[in-house]
Amino acid sequence: MRWILRIVVVLVALVAVVAGGVALIPAERIAAMATAQFQRLTGRELRIEGGVSPRFWPVLGVATGPVSIANAEWSDEDGPMFAADRLVIEINASALLGGDIRILGLSAERPRILLERAKNGQENWVFGGGGEGDSAGEVSAATPGVGRAYTLEKGAIRGGTIRFVDHAAGRDVTLDDVDLDLAIPDFSGPFTLKASAVTAGQKAGIVAEIGVFSAFTEGRVVPVTLSATAGGSRLAFDGRAGWQPLVAEGTLEADLADLAAVSALAGTAAPELPQGFGRDRLAVTGSFTLDEAGVAYLRGAMIEADGNRLSGDLDLAPGKDRPKLSASLRSPALAFSTGTAAPAASGGGGGSAPVAETGWPKAEIDVSGLGAMDAAVALVAGSVDLGGLKLGETRMVVTLDRARAVFDLAKVTAYGGEIAGQFVANGRGGLSVGGDLMFANLQMQDLLSDLIGWDRLIGQGNLNVKFLGIGNSVDAIMKSLKGEGRLALGKGEVRGLDVAGMLRTLDTSYVGEGQKTIFDGVSGSFSMADGVLSNGDLKLQAPYLVATGAGTVGLGARNLDYSIRPVAFPGEDGTGGVMVPLRITGAWADPTFHLDLESIAREKMEAEAKATEARAKAELEKKLQEELGIERADGESLEDAAKRRAQEALEKEAGKLLEGLLGGN
Repeated sequence: MRWILRIVVVLVALVAVVAGGVALIPAERIAAMATAQFQRLTGRELRIEGGVSPRFWPVLGVATGPVSIANAEWSDEDGPMFAADRLVIEINASALLGGDIRILGLSAERPRILLERAKNGQENWVFGGGGEGDSAGEVSAATPGVGRAYTLEKGAIRGGTIRFVDHAAGRDVTLDDVDLDLAIPDFSGPFTLKASAVTAGQKAGIVAEIGVFSAFTEGRVVPVTLSATAGGSRLAFDGRAGWQPLVAEGTLEADLADLAAVSALAGTAAPELPQGFGRDRLAVTGSFTLDEAGVAYLRGAMIEADGNRLSGDLDLAPGKDRPKLSASLRSPALAFSTGTAAPAASGGGGGSAPVAETGWPKAEIDVSGLGAMDAAVALVAGSVDLGGLKLGETRMVVTLDRARAVFDLAKVTAYGGEIAGQFVANGRGGLSVGGDLMFANLQMQDLLSDLIGWDRLIGQGNLNVKFLGIGNSVDAIMKSLKGEGRLALGKGEVRGLDVAGMLRTLDTSYVGEGQKTIFDGVSGSFSMADGVLSNGDLKLQAPYLVATGAGTVGLGARNLDYSIRPVAFPGEDGTGGVMVPLRITGAWADPTFHLDLESIAREKMEAEAKATEARAKAELEKKLQEELGIERADGESLEDAAKRRAQEALEKEAGKLLEGLLGGN
């Protein structure tokens, strides 16, 4: 910044140098003097084509033809750092005779400016130079007018182009149709700047009033009031700032409704934010501070993201690979649209009309934003609506490290109970989600209604689940789920299904509105693999009914294949009663219930076969027992009795033999 200002002043000073004897000096000589002096001061070549044309009336000044300033030697970009079709400088002649420099006009026609930062941090707007031009004091001594107070009535750029290339960050931003107006009425007072441009089809502009121009030229902190626009976005700052080093302190108001325009100005792609994260509206206000290390602080912040409002404090620090956000935020209520809510399911049969099964969303989930920064955010919210899941008071800490987000749930109230544990969304090389969650005392009807649109299960329960899913869409994640868990319910009921009535009448019409199965408790464990949940130990206790269950639930395919073995009206010892297996198949939205009578017949045939086999075996054992003269003891098998009888006979014969041998002596 300091060198840019000095370049302008050097050119103005040249007017003063030639003013007295300009009529005696050829235009070519004036141009040569200007280019030589400029190169000595900056180390860059200044080329003026067509010479310098002096002007005497109505004001004193000079006009040039095409002008260019060479780029830095290390640059690989083609073309000069600065080029313009024409420069015009006009000064107040009477003031100049009195020793003052009052610039009436300074304009550049169609300037083209290239600002460039190398990978090693070198910047092409930082000029070199030799001899006397290496410091402000030496420049002032070598060049009349530089270092002295001056004013500028009107500085203007029309139809310009500014291109910024950052090789380190991989950014390339071009501003077209640049119009700029600058006024410095008092060297030791405030000055005003107004500029507009177009980038990537988006309009941008800035209006600023900056105090104490003389201090600002040296990079010192001065009062600053500015308003900037980018498309439909607005930013306002009122406070103090300096640029060497870059520091600021004041109030900040930002309305970032047009993120596409802001992103175009920054040379990045616009993020695709979901509803609730600032897709339609994003506004920020607070007390802003930027320190010498480049750390930005926002205190007393108010953030509005669509309908969500948060308050708190935020810190944003630069990092080696990416910035890091630290924040403590609070909100009375948050609502987000995740696009994962399931369509309502009828529960099947009876008076409920089937609902078409639409499946899980297959749209690709963009997780590129997870890699934009690292973060550690503490959040307290009165409620959180996730579209498919509604939470009450929520206290969590969100940690984001190299595109991996971890949600530590310290306390989450939901559905009459609480949720605790950890949830992870990993965007490193694709997307995976996982967690280890505990749900305590949750009302299952409300929970399942929100999650999968099924409201038939009424009861309070506990659920523990560990899971992992991989994929770039909700559909892919659900079809890849693996993990394990356990469910336990207290007293409740299953609406739309009367299992006892089915068993009593062997009639599947006991499905539908008005039907229900009341239970005292349900428990079971499950495993998940490839998006299929498997269970083999379901137990249900109900008045006049006990049941076990086993089968699969297609979490990805959204279907069922499950069998329940209920026994109605069993005896006090749990035996007896009526048992007819019930099988549930089909889609979640419209499952089919049917009594498995074939299973009953098959089990009866198997039982009769086992009974026949047992009778035949008993008759055979009886016959062998009679023929061999074996008497079985209580609980002794025929085989064991035969072995015992043979052992006894062997021992008896051995005794006789031994007695004979001893008697023979």
